[in-house]
Amino acid sequence: MSEAQQRSQPPRWPIILSILAALLTMGLKFIAFYASGSIGLLSDALESVINLVASVLALLALWYAARPPDAEHTYGHEKISYFSSGIEGMLILIAAVTIAWEAVVHLFAPNPLNNLDIGLIFSAIASVINFSVALVLLREGRKHRSIILEADGHHLMTDVLTSGAVIFALCLVWATGWIWLDPIIALLVAFHILATGLILMRRSFDGLMDHAWPAKDLEQLRLSISEHLKQGMAFHALRTRTAGPRRLIEFHLLVPGEMTLSEAHGFAQQLEDALKINDRNLDVTIHLEPVEAAESWGDHELIEFEKPPTVAN
Repeated sequence: MSEAQQRSQPPRWPIILSILAALLTMGLKFIAFYASGSIGLLSDALESVINLVASVLALLALWYAARPPDAEHTYGHEKISYFSSGIEGMLILIAAVTIAWEAVVHLFAPNPLNNLDIGLIFSAIASVINFSVALVLLREGRKHRSIILEADGHHLMTDVLTSGAVIFALCLVWATGWIWLDPIIALLVAFHILATGLILMRRSFDGLMDHAWPAKDLEQLRLSISEHLKQGMAFHALRTRTAGPRRLIEFHLLVPGEMTLSEAHGFAQQLEDALKINDRNLDVTIHLEPVEAAESWGDHELIEFEKPPTVAN
């Protein structure tokens, strides 16, 4: 694996930390459930099982995504990250539906609660652990543009929200004796968790479908390319996509016909280096064409989506 490929790969230690945290918090939450008999704490414990499965999937995805290109995967293996985050989004949806179902059932048939103080203490400790690990995952995910780390971080953060709502509800139950508050709060949290799962699945879908960069990033990219063009040059057929931490662009560069192949290639290399200067994970592919040739202006299917290219003066 080249040095550039190694730099582009997100670290695995946050996921290993997440797995260890899932094992620890799962044990704490089941202790909390057995001590109190709260259905809210049981739902919370079951979600920790999903956290563990999701973290293991994320670790496997990071390992696979780090593999260099091969004969069967010439573009690399980074897109596995979108499968991983999509599965994690589905697991979050399952957790939300499960919590909502249990909340509705126990709203009409509430269970008596015991030893709430013990259950709340163990659940609170588990929440602090998950919150700390979630912050680490989200920070490292944004830093390395890793949807795998971000997805796992969001998943853990939804677990924290679930635990927080359950703890809050049980505190009210403890103070007022209103047992029906437990399933009501759990039901509200389930809808919030559902929204998080849908967002993750949407991001996964966009990645798998090679969704273009956001409009703001695209506009900045066009400006950056235009600023480096020399007199008589133009560009069009700009395509962008993302694959894990890598951001990929390709476009047609129209150069004066009197330039030699060596000169045109040298300029294209300079342009590529200039675009990469602020983004080491950027992959650039440039197709050279003579600016005077009529066929150079209509040889791609993006014409109807693009503004007419401007020839640099």
